Amino acid sequence: MNRKIRFLLIIVFCTSVNFLLHSDSICRWITNTTYGCPSYPFQFVPSKKPKHINVAFIKTHKTAGTTMLSMMMRFADCHNLTVMLPIESCHVGFCYPQWFNATSVDPGTLSGTILAGHMRFDKKEVQRLMPKDTIYITIMRDPGALFDSAFHYFLPRCRSFMSVPGHSLAGFLADPQRYYQQNETLSHFTKNFMTFDFGKDKDHPATDTAYVQAFLAEMEETFSLVMITEYFDESLVVLRHLLSWDLEDILYFRMNMRKESTKKQLSPDLVSKARAWNALDTYLYDHFNASLWQKIAALGPGCVEREVRELRQALDNLMRSCFKGTMPLREAKLINAESRPWQPPGDIDIMGYVLPENFSHGLSQHTQELCRKIILPGNVYVRRIKKSQAERYKARQQQQT
Repeated sequence: MNRKIRFLLIIVFCTSVNFLLHSDSICRWITNTTYGCPSYPFQFVPSKKPKHINVAFIKTHKTAGTTMLSMMMRFADCHNLTVMLPIESCHVGFCYPQWFNATSVDPGTLSGTILAGHMRFDKKEVQRLMPKDTIYITIMRDPGALFDSAFHYFLPRCRSFMSVPGHSLAGFLADPQRYYQQNETLSHFTKNFMTFDFGKDKDHPATDTAYVQAFLAEMEETFSLVMITEYFDESLVVLRHLLSWDLEDILYFRMNMRKESTKKQLSPDLVSKARAWNALDTYLYDHFNASLWQKIAALGPGCVEREVRELRQALDNLMRSCFKGTMPLREAKLINAESRPWQPPGDIDIMGYVLPENFSHGLSQHTQELCRKIILPGNVYVRRIKKSQAERYKARQQQQT
């Protein structure tokens, strides 16, 4: 057998093995994909390794975390994986703002390989429950834009914000110490709340460089990837390579969005003041923004850019397939409970998706199923996963008795 034939047989064998590892009947939507950053020196397979399924996603507030949560739930759903879910009294989050604890996890889901949701991160407690090869990921957003979003989202529930004349963000940032109530119930939403979510002291002086450096070092040691909201698609490409996932696995529709008419562009002065008020968060964000681009450089900026283009094209194609030119977004109050995003108190309208009545016309069963799943916000998908897992757990218990 000459060298050329042996080489072709090797290619066929590798392709066949990888197809078996990456074929999931209800998840396959994109076919014949050529990835920009191949794991092999040839572009004939998505990845040479099985998909990594032991994943902990630490969901932070107002950072596109709900979009990520929905994507993680869909991945678990498609691959028939068990997700660790909170007990009923904790609702969707793991009894946030309390530190994460095993007692906040539904006992029937403790065998899960995926953990995703709001929590106040306790590294040792999470590691005690998750498999040793778990990959930890999270997401951060620029504190300027983040604080603006948080101010309007949590305004009706935070005394620190409500006490500002006219409920003005500019008024609060003009003299935040005047309005900040450190001991109020929801004070964690009013200063350095990414720092708080990661289990650290939101009120610790940012001038304590030793504290900041130790915090950054601990985060680096724990998290294999810190995604950046402003570079969400680039982050997803890095995530795909880190977990050996396929392009189908990182498809998403944006979730938990404010109505565009309620958003205003922040002035550079307000952005600067918001970053200064949230100085610990700013240190975190700047550090891990740079870290993301180091990972992109390691993969190759050109190939990451090509994968981003392919991802966006796939999303555009899926949007057209699911909505057939109709307006996809609706206010939460106009959406039925089966796919309604959570609507906070106050005047901020959160938007969600509604499929047209004839959306299934001309679509394969696979695409129809993907359309139905990809529009589900994280909170709805968690309830759906919880119900299906409870039924499986009950069936196993009955078999054992």
